[in-house]
Amino acid sequence: MPPYVLALKERIAYLPPEQVARVLRAYEVGAQAHEGQARKSGEPYITHPVAVAGILAELGLDAETIIAAILHDTLEDTALSRAELAGEFGETVADLVDGVTKLDKMRFSSRQEADAESFRKMLLAMARDLRVILIKLADRLHNMRTLGAKDAASRRRIARETLEIYAPIAQRLGMNKFKAELQDLGFRALHPDRYRVISERIRAALGNRREAMGKIEAALSSRLAGEHLASRVLGRIKSPWSIYSKMRSEHKSFAQLMDVYGFRVVVDTAMSCYVALGAVHSLYKPVDRRFKDFIAIPKANGYQSLHTVLLGPFGAPIEVQIRTAEMDSVAERGVAAHWAYKTDSGPANSAQARAREWLSSLADSQANTASSSEFIENVKIDLFPDEVYLFTPRGDILSLPRNATALDFAYAVHTDVGDHAVAARVDKKLLPLRTRLESGQLVEIITAPSAVPNPAWLESVVTGKARTAIRQYLKHLQHEDAVDFGHRMLDRALDAQGSSLDAIPVAVLDRFLEAAKLKRLEELLADIALGNRMPDVVAGQLLAARGKQKGGAAPAQHAVEKIRITGAERGVLSFGNCCHPLPGDEIIGYLSTGKGIVVHRIECPNVVELRKSPERCVAIEWDRDVQGDYRAELRIEVINRPGVLATVAAAIAAANSNIENVEYVERDSAAATLLFALEVKNRKHLADVIRRVRRTGVVSGAYRYPL
Repeated sequence: MPPYVLALKERIAYLPPEQVARVLRAYEVGAQAHEGQARKSGEPYITHPVAVAGILAELGLDAETIIAAILHDTLEDTALSRAELAGEFGETVADLVDGVTKLDKMRFSSRQEADAESFRKMLLAMARDLRVILIKLADRLHNMRTLGAKDAASRRRIARETLEIYAPIAQRLGMNKFKAELQDLGFRALHPDRYRVISERIRAALGNRREAMGKIEAALSSRLAGEHLASRVLGRIKSPWSIYSKMRSEHKSFAQLMDVYGFRVVVDTAMSCYVALGAVHSLYKPVDRRFKDFIAIPKANGYQSLHTVLLGPFGAPIEVQIRTAEMDSVAERGVAAHWAYKTDSGPANSAQARAREWLSSLADSQANTASSSEFIENVKIDLFPDEVYLFTPRGDILSLPRNATALDFAYAVHTDVGDHAVAARVDKKLLPLRTRLESGQLVEIITAPSAVPNPAWLESVVTGKARTAIRQYLKHLQHEDAVDFGHRMLDRALDAQGSSLDAIPVAVLDRFLEAAKLKRLEELLADIALGNRMPDVVAGQLLAARGKQKGGAAPAQHAVEKIRITGAERGVLSFGNCCHPLPGDEIIGYLSTGKGIVVHRIECPNVVELRKSPERCVAIEWDRDVQGDYRAELRIEVINRPGVLATVAAAIAAANSNIENVEYVERDSAAATLLFALEVKNRKHLADVIRRVRRTGVVSGAYRYPL
C-alpha cells in the first residue's frame, strides 16, 4: 500500500472499521480507473483525489464524502460510469460525484460560459447536499497547493477564480481556515513579488514584537485566571492577503496595519465569554465604539465571537476575540464542524443551518435566471464579507450585504413583499425604498396591491435575490408588451397590403414559424416589437407564402391608422434623449434592433437621418388618455444675482413639476443660463411650467430644449 494511502488510513481512524474498508475499496476502484494517468507534476493521478480525501478526513467528515472525494474525477476523466459507481458505493456517493463533475466543455461557445455553467451546476448540487461544496473546496485547496506545475497563464486564471469565487464561498460557509489558505495561495500565485515582500515584512515585524506579545499574553492570562476562568490565550497573526487587501481597500500603509496586537481568548461557556470581556476591559481600557457582539447576533455564516479593541501598554491597540471552544471550531471549520457526530435527526450547527438557508435562496435565484453568467454575477454580489443586521417587526433578524436598501430588505422578507413595496418604516420613520440601511434598525415594509417593480429599482438594490426578482418581472412585462405591440405592428403592415393576420391560414403561419426557428407566434410578435424583424418584411413573406401576393406588382396601398401609444409600454418603448418627446407632441417611432421602438418628436433634428431607413420608421401617435411623468429639458436665462436659483425652483415646484437635475450652461457677472431636467405630465403641463417661470421677474427667457 503506497505511503499516501497509509496516511489517509491513519486520518480516517475515527470511522468504524467497515467504513474504513469501504474507503480503501474506493481507493482500489479509483486507482484502477485512473491507471496510466499522471498529473502535470509527473505523479500518478490518483495521488490528487486521495490528497483531497485526506483534507476532508482532517475535518472529520463521513465515509460517503471521503469515498466521493477519492472518486470525484472518475466520471469526467475515466471510463467508469455513474451506474457502476452507484452499484458499488450507493446513490448518495454517485450524486456527490456527479455534483462535483464539471460539464463537458464541448457544449459551450466559450471557456467563460463553460466555467459559469459548471459552477452553476455545482451550486445547485450544493443546494441538494452541502457535502458537494466541501469536496469542491478541498479539491481546489489541493490544486492550489500544487499549482507550481501549471504554466503561468493557467496559474493566474486559477488563482483569480480562487480569490473571486472559492475563497468567498468558504467564508460564506464559515470555513475560515480554508478561506485563509485559499486566499494566501491565490495571492502568491497571482502576485508572487507582492506576496514575497509582504511575507518578509510580516516576519520582520513579528520578530521585533515577540517580547511585547509575550508580555500582553501573560497579562491577559493572569487577569483571566484571577477571575477563575479556564481559558486559552493565543496570539493572532495577520495573513499576507488580509494585509494586502486592507492596504488597497482602506488606503493604509503596512506599518499602520501591523501596528495592532491580535489575541484570541477561548473559554468554556458563552456566559464565560462575557465574564472574560469584563476582565480584559478592567485590565486595559476599551476603545469606544469598537465592541461587537457576534454571539447574540451571529454573522450570516454562523460565526460567533465577542470582538473588542483595547488601548495597550505599548502604544498600539490590542484586538481581542473571545469565544468558546465550540464557537472556535465553527469559526475555523464552519459547515464542516462536528460533521461526523451529526445525525440527520440531530440539530445542525448554526453555520450549517445558515448555509442551507443561503443555498435554498440560490436555488430560487437560478430558477429565475436564464443566463449562467448573470447567475454567477448574482452569486458574487451575495458573497459580501460585510453585513448589516436588521430587525423585522416580529423581532426576527435578517442579515444583508453592506449598502443594502429597504428594497433589498423587502425582497429578503419575500418576493411578493418586494414586488408590491411602496415605502419603508425604518425605526418608525417613513422613508423611501432606496434608503440605505444600517445595523440594528427595525424595518417594516409598506405594500400596495397596485405597486409593481420598475427598471429604476435595479439601481437601488445590491442583493442577487432582489436583482433577479426585479429582472424576472421586467422581462415578463416586456414580453407581454412586446407581444401586444408586435401584433399591432404586423396587423398594420398586413393591412397596408390589403390583408390581416386573421386571413393568414394556420398551416402557412406554422410553416413560417418553423422556417424561422420560432416555437410560437408570440415569439415572432415580440421579435417584431423589439426591432429584430421588420413588420413590412414579415408581412410580405407571409403573403408570399400564402401565394396571394402578385408577382412584381406593387401591393395595394391603404391609408393606415397610426399605432396609438399610452407610454405605459415601457418594456418596448424608449424615448429619445435627443428631443424628449411628451404627450401632445407629434411623434414618430424608429425600430432599433434589440431595443424596440425609440420615440422621437417629428421636429427632432435626428429624424431626417432616421427617415433614410423607411422600413424602420413606425407611424405612431399618442393615445388620448396618457398617464405618468415624462422627462423634459428647460433652458432658462436669468439675471445673475443671489437667490435666483431658489426663485426659479420654487416656480417649477408650484407648477407641480419635479426637478431631476439642474446645471449652469453659461455664467458671467450679469447673466446666467440654466438647464433644468424636469418631470412633467404632457406638453400642456410643460407650457404651464414655462408660464410660471417667466412670471418670476428674474427670468429673461425660458424655452423648451431642444426647440
